[in-house]
Amino acid sequence: MKTMEISEIGEMLKMLSETARQEVRDFTAYLLDRERRRKALVERVLNAEQNPDIVECKTPEEFI
Repeated sequence: MKTMEISEIGEMLKMLSETARQEVRDFTAYLLDRERRRKALVERVLNAEQNPDIVECKTPEEFI
């Protein structure tokens, strides 16, 4: 993100009420958490694809 964009966002935030700024903080925290969880999921899926732990069963009895 460009420094100018960050400055513009900062100026816009100054114009908001305290309640609105709290909502922006909460939403930003939500987005960061969602991105963190998405990256963790991608990592787990890639790891599972690279290290399959699969046992093939041809019949239900083999599974049991």
